[in-house]
Amino acid sequence: MRRVQESRHLPLARTRWPATVPAVAQLLDQGLDLGRATVLVGENGSGKSTLVESVALAFGLSPEGGSTGAQHSTRATESELAEHLHLIRTPGGSRRGFFLRAETMHGFYTYLEKNPSTGSPDIDFHSLSHGESFLELVGDRFRGSGLWVLDEPESALSFAGSLSLLATLKEILDDPESQVLLSTHSPILAALPGATLLEVGPWGLRPAAWEELELVANWRNFLSGPERFLRHF
Repeated sequence: MRRVQESRHLPLARTRWPATVPAVAQLLDQGLDLGRATVLVGENGSGKSTLVESVALAFGLSPEGGSTGAQHSTRATESELAEHLHLIRTPGGSRRGFFLRAETMHGFYTYLEKNPSTGSPDIDFHSLSHGESFLELVGDRFRGSGLWVLDEPESALSFAGSLSLLATLKEILDDPESQVLLSTHSPILAALPGATLLEVGPWGLRPAAWEELELVANWRNFLSGPERFLRHF
């Protein structure tokens, strides 16, 4: 997938949410070029998950996670943005993909239990810890070429777990036909080698180096002197 832009045939009114979110408005107005790996970082409510979710849906992935073949839904909460997007793909590019959405994975595991694979037995994800299930899922499903979309996967992971996921994503990108789109609050995952980093906020979307991210600066400041932050509580 080379670029995401607004559909010429179905524009979204800029007075309607989510077009009122600066990052979404910038995408609609200017489009967004995607490289092999794109990482969105920003505060809660900045719009990064809305963007990631909408690209996943426009690609044909389930809004609650899974592959293009897993179209389960429990309660629709996604925005309408995906309906107004046009994806420009490389001719002959893979149609495979997977959406790992942290907040809906418990329901996805139940879906897998009710719809078992006809091939090899599925992993019993419910028997694992939250973090273990995430890492096992990535290891089991993120294989071969395709678009691999992750929305804040660090919510389930320890420091070591985040490092493990980072290593897995790096291996995935060794396949020239694979692409990663990730939203995160983790400075560890934001360090994905070769990724284009986009900082999301009131300004919209802006490219940044890892060392320049507010996320990284805030973590460094806190770890160097947590008492300075605690005095303000």
